[in-house]
Amino acid sequence: MRPARDYPVRRDDVRLLVMDPRLPPRGGLRETRTRALPAFLAPGDLLVVNDAATLPASLAGADGAGRPVEARLVAARGERRFAAVLLGAGDWRQRTEDRPAPPELPVGASLRFGARGELGARVVARSSLSPRLVDLEFAVAGDALWAALYAVGRPVQYSYLAHDLPLWAVQTAYAARPWSFEMPSAGRPLSWELLLALRRKGVRWAALTHAAGLSATGDPGLDAALPLAERYQIPAATVRAVGEARARGGRVVAVGTTVVRALEGAAATHGGALRAGDGETDLRITPAFRPRIVDGILSGAHAPAESHFQLLSAFAGPALLAAAADHAERAGFLTHELGDSMLVLPGALATPPSALRAAS
Repeated sequence: MRPARDYPVRRDDVRLLVMDPRLPPRGGLRETRTRALPAFLAPGDLLVVNDAATLPASLAGADGAGRPVEARLVAARGERRFAAVLLGAGDWRQRTEDRPAPPELPVGASLRFGARGELGARVVARSSLSPRLVDLEFAVAGDALWAALYAVGRPVQYSYLAHDLPLWAVQTAYAARPWSFEMPSAGRPLSWELLLALRRKGVRWAALTHAAGLSATGDPGLDAALPLAERYQIPAATVRAVGEARARGGRVVAVGTTVVRALEGAAATHGGALRAGDGETDLRITPAFRPRIVDGILSGAHAPAESHFQLLSAFAGPALLAAAADHAERAGFLTHELGDSMLVLPGALATPPSALRAAS
């Protein structure tokens, strides 16, 4: 498997590998296209998406001595304060792990971002997790800060990509509030046409907002601690939709790991009951985790060694995952935020193959 280097011509036309945990591995896989997604869901099912828009969270600048620094925002801490990961000289064209460390910046150190240093900030806290992880307080707040971020910032991106990504390329079709620091990319293939096709079939969809953080920092110790705690907000309408789906016997399908973390993290906070409201979760989904709210997941394609792929083990057994990894490798699936998709859902392949071919 190799990373996708560019965005597809059509967001809703990438490969989709469907895994049905109720079937033996040999018969529990089917490759199709994301346009066929409605064929694998049933009336009464609920799709839950993360509607966070992606921020231009990469800020290039310099410290007070003129040394180059890139700040990648990772969490909002207040009106003008953000947690950020600092990197040294270079840009996204270099592998993150090959970038030099940032200069040692004590609390109180000043930074300027933008080609002309338009946006100022100072270091107000340093994390014990890594010298790269700091809290920045910007010189402006409110509308002025948001205008400056969008003027000088760029989307966070990595060296496997072919060119600078415009901000629109890292947004889902339904993106709303600018909360995410990297794109909640599992939902990227969901066009409005595909969502309407699901609605016509009787599949509902609901939204929550989750602040997706960084996937890599260049610091092995900090990378091992990812994902860091991330905030979420679950509307009362989404809680009702989950309850109604359960009452109808429908399945709850999370679009991406951020939705799993928000729903399951919120439920864990309240003894297994899903409640509306704001929160923060540091939940890590492991093979031993047993979801209480989510029945299945639509995910981007990831290589077996990656944590995002390992999360699928909470929804599928090791034999099915091994078969899926082997199929994806042989078929040349594309990974990461602009790549192909995987669906893990019990009962997804109950539809006859002839109907699936017609749908795709």
